[in-house]
Amino acid sequence: MRGRQLAIVVGLLGVLCVPAHAEARDIGRDTLPANDGWAAEGTGTTGGAAADAAHVFTVTDRSGLVRALDGGSDTPKIIKIAGTIDANTDDEGDRLDCADYATGGYALKKYLAAYDPRTWGSAKPSGPQEEARQASAARQAERIVLPVGSNTTIVGLGDSAVLKGASLQVRNAGNVIIRNLDLRDAYDCFPVWQPNTGGLGDWKTAYDNIWLTGATHVWVDHVTLSDKGHPDAKEPTYFARNYLRHDGLLDITNGSDLVTVSWSRFAGHDKAMLIGNSDTATSDRGRLRVTLHHNAFESVVQRAPRVRFGQVHLYNNRYDITGDDHRYSLGVSTESRIYAENNAFHAPGHVEVADLVKSWNGSALHQSGTLFNGFPVDLLAIHNAYNSGSERDLTADVGWTPTLHGRIDGAREADRAVARGAGAGRIP
Repeated sequence: MRGRQLAIVVGLLGVLCVPAHAEARDIGRDTLPANDGWAAEGTGTTGGAAADAAHVFTVTDRSGLVRALDGGSDTPKIIKIAGTIDANTDDEGDRLDCADYATGGYALKKYLAAYDPRTWGSAKPSGPQEEARQASAARQAERIVLPVGSNTTIVGLGDSAVLKGASLQVRNAGNVIIRNLDLRDAYDCFPVWQPNTGGLGDWKTAYDNIWLTGATHVWVDHVTLSDKGHPDAKEPTYFARNYLRHDGLLDITNGSDLVTVSWSRFAGHDKAMLIGNSDTATSDRGRLRVTLHHNAFESVVQRAPRVRFGQVHLYNNRYDITGDDHRYSLGVSTESRIYAENNAFHAPGHVEVADLVKSWNGSALHQSGTLFNGFPVDLLAIHNAYNSGSERDLTADVGWTPTLHGRIDGAREADRAVARGAGAGRIP
């Protein structure tokens, strides 16, 4: 009996020792592997791996995170997030809500009354309530917009590191790594009404969970991005439009370049990822080179991704479409060059293969090895056959062939691997 009890104890100790052993590896010093997508081009992406001991931080609250970010400085730094950090807190760590940010007499009821299209018309909102909204929005932005400078690594510790309510912004910076972090609910307290958007007007929000603008050499890996806590679907309707509180989950715009997004999870959101923000931004030509591999897009309505101008390699991703509100998955826009291979789509009966691709002034899409509900399909041929009446046919020649990538698995194999391994807390 004693021998059996000893064996059980030893076995238990062995199990308990596994996490401790795994934690001994410092993922904060990890760099992007060679050839792992566009972010491996040239000098590669090392983040804050060169940081000295004085610039390695473990943070547990907003104030500590802000100090570690150092205003977006270029000093090499490694920031480790432990537990849950809420960006909507004051310097003492007390929770702030939308009422705490409101100033200048702003009130949603007054704002709605002032800019009701039936009385205000189609002009851009102006006057006291719009000025108060802007002032209130600026107060929230001071708390939740967190600038990330060059040569920075941000990682979550363990399997439950959460950054809530924040917008991480890599603006005109480079060599950045963000890994193993659950980023949720970049909630905008003060959306603006835009009367002329979409013909009938719409609400516009300000914050992405992660925004890369003018950023280069960025690796985003094993992150989870969602609206968790405040889904837009549960928001009310004003002026016959859903009162949106969230923008993108991860947007890559304004000449950003050399980005790899891997093993990440995008969940429960409308517009997941925009690559290239304007049809007229011709300065983006030759930039917006992005690799997306082994990511899970779950219950995403659209933009998974939508691309303008960029050379985007999209391989071994998993799409799990649910609900009745799906619009499209791959958005082929102006001068986009998407090279999609070995991706797997799961969808309910009302979603057809022809619904997966949407073109706005696009001209080309390479696709191969696609699975739809377990069956091989040709996205390009089906798109052209079913949408030729409303959209011009896309060609298969995108003008380039990816060379920077790891092993490309078959869609079925990758589908299973992504279901098991994508998202925060799942770094091997």
